Amino acid sequence: MKTLIVYAHPEPKSLNGSLKDLAVSTLLNAGHEVRVSDLYAMNWKAVVDAEDYGPEAARPLKVALDSGRAFDSGTLTADVLAEQEKLLWADTVIFQFPLWWYTMPAILKGWVDRVFTYRFAYGVGEHSDTQYGERFGEGTLVGRRALLSVTAGGPESHYAARGINGPIDDLLFPIQHGILYYPGIEVLPPFVLYGADRMTGGDYSDVAKAWEQRLLALESTEPIAFRRQNFGDYEIPSLHLKEGLEPAGRTGFALHVRG
Repeated sequence: MKTLIVYAHPEPKSLNGSLKDLAVSTLLNAGHEVRVSDLYAMNWKAVVDAEDYGPEAARPLKVALDSGRAFDSGTLTADVLAEQEKLLWADTVIFQFPLWWYTMPAILKGWVDRVFTYRFAYGVGEHSDTQYGERFGEGTLVGRRALLSVTAGGPESHYAARGINGPIDDLLFPIQHGILYYPGIEVLPPFVLYGADRMTGGDYSDVAKAWEQRLLALESTEPIAFRRQNFGDYEIPSLHLKEGLEPAGRTGFALHVRG
């Protein structure tokens, strides 16, 4: 298995840094190939601008169309091309990051904004009466798997169904469904560590064991059963879920998960 780890934390000695290092050693010892994109160490540029698209940048800038032309012509910047190549190389992508203000760190969102260009991660496939492009279960990155490894400062009860922060599945839905599943990546259930700010060295041994078990089970873990867009569950072109497909009482983001 070939695994790309996209790591976003500014402190190498942090809990996130330890989890990243443990993932590298565990997977290498199991015979897998591993590559790491350490965004802070790379001094990753986190903002999209005209420089990303070189001669394909229009005036005024049109991010989607300009990024697509730059992708098609091979004129994206070298750092973006390198990350796209890593994604095409990988079988599995692990995202290691802290949950800051209910989402990923800005540097990681900037990685998505710049690397997931038009014509690469979106804007592919045909539109017709039965298909609305290739996305949500189809697309450039189909056949790959992703796992979010996330640390959260608050206790688990704060992220439960009635918790004040909202259910963790809802908080991660925009990342798991809207960013990863959109271009075709199957998404595994996340590995979430709660109470990270209060974790002691004595707690880490249990955390490490749990993380190793998840890593060694990557190939056999069932992905989240997100609904595929073009395979009968949605009306096209409205992309509304067809009536009667959801279990009684289910609403919100959970509508887009089968079963």
